[in-house]
Amino acid sequence: MGRLPVGGKGCHVDTAQDDTAATQSQAARAEASAATTGGVLSERALREAEITRAFVRNQIAAGRWQARTRSTLTTTTGPLSREQLLWVALEHAGPGSLLGGLTAAQALGMRNWTRDEVTVLVDQELSFDAVDGVRFFRTRRNLDDLRHPTHQPRTCRIEPAILLFAAHEPNRRTAMGAIAATVQQRLTTPERLSEWVTTLRPLRRANDIRELLGDLAGGSQSLAEIDVLRLCRAWGLAAPRRQQRRKDRSGRYRYTDCEWDLPDGRVLVLEIDGAFHLDVEHYTEDVRRHRGLTTDRRIVIRCTAEEARHDPLPLVADLRALGVPRAA
Repeated sequence: MGRLPVGGKGCHVDTAQDDTAATQSQAARAEASAATTGGVLSERALREAEITRAFVRNQIAAGRWQARTRSTLTTTTGPLSREQLLWVALEHAGPGSLLGGLTAAQALGMRNWTRDEVTVLVDQELSFDAVDGVRFFRTRRNLDDLRHPTHQPRTCRIEPAILLFAAHEPNRRTAMGAIAATVQQRLTTPERLSEWVTTLRPLRRANDIRELLGDLAGGSQSLAEIDVLRLCRAWGLAAPRRQQRRKDRSGRYRYTDCEWDLPDGRVLVLEIDGAFHLDVEHYTEDVRRHRGLTTDRRIVIRCTAEEARHDPLPLVADLRALGVPRAA
């Protein structure tokens, strides 16, 4: 059988079916590509999927797609989801970029340390338009060395993410608190963070961070516990034991913030209320927990993180009055 005619004099070719097939093929390729990036497509992704400019213009004009930046669009319309904003920021910045700072930490499981602004680590030499709600953090560091091996969207490892955040955060207390939170929430360890402090040299606040990591390695789980430890050093009180495992009256095991052995044989427990105790549910739960730890041989008292740091004299006086011994 000879070849079918595809053109030439006296022959009419109906291209409508071919056009429909080409459109469907482009739509399928676009959806497949967007499925891996939260419905976000960059210029680079469109080229790789062989999506024509005419097809893109038609999709936008029909209200099926929406341009988000000069170099990205979404295959959905309306407000961006949080996941889509992350992908827009990364795709706009290019394939070498990474989520960084608290954005990366949140993506990797950090709780109670959220910011609406998205932080993206980018190469120092890159230049591109700003994006609302996104902070591009320029660095000369090799981003491939910082990248988490498996997480998507592309994300910095937890240790360099939080250390670089702490190095550049204007509020020192916030910076140190974020580091302590990663350890408290079991996202990393003081030892791994210390290794990364060395890897990231030079690093701003490195000495302060190493001092903090030493206290965290000693058992502290929060900045408030470290404030009490330093308060004791400053006022000549014995250093407390931290994060002691105790069984309450219900049989559950709990970890106490700070403990001292008193001269009369009893144990004094100090529990520290942080900022999150403004939440009524958490506050009530902690009150019950403290009550359950109290026995005739164990006294449980409380203070706030605020007074331990900014108004320590009444707390020092109370600890002395209750029998906390002087430092050896």
